[in-house]
Amino acid sequence: MEQYIVSARKYRPSTFASVVGQPALTATLKNAIVTDRLAHAYLFCGSRGVGKTSCARIFAKTINCTSRTPDGEACNQCDSCRQFNENRSLNILELDAASNNGVDDMRQLIDQVMIPPASGKYRVFIIDEVHMLTAAAFNAFLKTLEEPPSYVIFILATTEKHKIIPTILSRCQIYDFNRITIADMVAQMQRIAANEGISAEPAALNLIARKADGAMRDALSIFDQVAASSRGNITYQSAIDNLNELDNSYYERLVDAFVAQDVATSLLIYKEVREKGFDSLFFINGLARYLRDLMVAMNPTTLCLLEATDDVRQAMAEKGSKLHPTFLYRAMDLCNEADFNFRTAGNKQFLIELTLIKLCQLLSPSPDESGSDGGQLRPLESFTTSSPAPQYTGTPAQPHLPPAPVTIARPETAPVAAKTAPLPEKHHKTYTSGTLSLKSTAPKPEIRPEPVQQSIVAEPEFRSKPYTDADFASAWSAVASTLKSDPMLTSVLTASEPQRKADNSFEIKVWNSVQADIVQKSLSLITGQLRDRLSNDAITIEPRVSKGDIPPAFWTEQQVLDYLLKSNPTLSEMVTKFKMHLI
Repeated sequence: MEQYIVSARKYRPSTFASVVGQPALTATLKNAIVTDRLAHAYLFCGSRGVGKTSCARIFAKTINCTSRTPDGEACNQCDSCRQFNENRSLNILELDAASNNGVDDMRQLIDQVMIPPASGKYRVFIIDEVHMLTAAAFNAFLKTLEEPPSYVIFILATTEKHKIIPTILSRCQIYDFNRITIADMVAQMQRIAANEGISAEPAALNLIARKADGAMRDALSIFDQVAASSRGNITYQSAIDNLNELDNSYYERLVDAFVAQDVATSLLIYKEVREKGFDSLFFINGLARYLRDLMVAMNPTTLCLLEATDDVRQAMAEKGSKLHPTFLYRAMDLCNEADFNFRTAGNKQFLIELTLIKLCQLLSPSPDESGSDGGQLRPLESFTTSSPAPQYTGTPAQPHLPPAPVTIARPETAPVAAKTAPLPEKHHKTYTSGTLSLKSTAPKPEIRPEPVQQSIVAEPEFRSKPYTDADFASAWSAVASTLKSDPMLTSVLTASEPQRKADNSFEIKVWNSVQADIVQKSLSLITGQLRDRLSNDAITIEPRVSKGDIPPAFWTEQQVLDYLLKSNPTLSEMVTKFKMHLI
């Protein structure tokens, strides 16, 4: 039975042509070999898994090859190539600086440098993770690196170039390796899957490539893991389950909840995510990444920034086109703020929930939290219109005042003479007893409450004042000017021209569903102001999405540029001459 070898080792590049994602760098190295312009020291820099050590080995094998191909590749047939492929070449030595980083290790290396090659032209020393050398080891190695023997070539590899002292950097030719793109990783995994007889969905391979974060070695390790768990049938669902990734369907539902201002649904989706065991920081960063992808997908000029398959790009572009750019910018800013505050938050779950609530309020009448235009929430109905007035069922409550003394006057039927005569002393006494007052029994017309019927608010009269189209247009402009605290709503109302459908029924033409939602959320406020200005309570407004030409106020930057180029030939010639483009 053949021993199993992981894909990262089995498919490790053996020629410059098989190196993934570094075409410019490998072409430069091949040209240096073909023209025999070899430096004595090279420094390969880049993140993990991008091919630094592999390129160093290929370079070392190729310069000692005795039968190189015309394009500068090793033949893999000569004695030198076979010795290298069988790991028994004495001309190529590898040193791991992470475990051999002291002065004594450098002295041993210097002793090895003094031995010329037994066969071949060069001895190549590959020092991996060179940034791990101590300062003393760097200083001990410095002179040998600057003036090595003619048959010696040093290839240093590091993931952290900033940790290497400048005196070492100045003595090397520096090659910076790029992060491998998702497209290159997907193509390589598809080739490996075909060779291994593994079925793999493109969406699953795209997910694995994203997880690898630019490292081909990591991508192949994850590929082997998912292939083992799915028994050679790599599907998108199996990749999600095995890698414990959060499906984009959760983020899609969240964005729908944000647009609908559905706070309850967004909180319930977050609850589902937590119950599946996902970390809240991972969740909010994933949401920020999804919003960023929607932003770049909504514009055809930036669609290339979305690293995904064509089907995913098309779906994201369709969804992004339905959203307003300002909404996405504010949503990404809130997610970034949550990520910044997450590590210092005492209640991390509350921080994420509060962020989701703010995201749901981005399309509210007052997204800047100023409280204008109806505030963050819908305005409450008036008390007199939302419920009937309460009926009077008893004596109205009196103010809580100290009991007042009551003076008992003589009846009106007494003789007139008695009215002018001084009353006995006892008739002028005030009768009080503790907190009990005779005020409730003595009639005092001057402090009696008004009849209850006067406190009941009468039904407002239905207004039906006639008006002209010019009156309505003037009122519409006035209403739009009062809503300046919401730029999105103001821009929609200013660019829209209401059209009369019936006597008091009007239709507003908008150009996408997002604008229709914006108008719908503030429809009661707009209608109320129009009715007050025109004194007509029969006025109704209805937004309608139009499929016609978009007005210039809502043009994208590319549409503005296209219009300018079309109307100004001189500008078009200048753009073509200087190869100018939008950024």
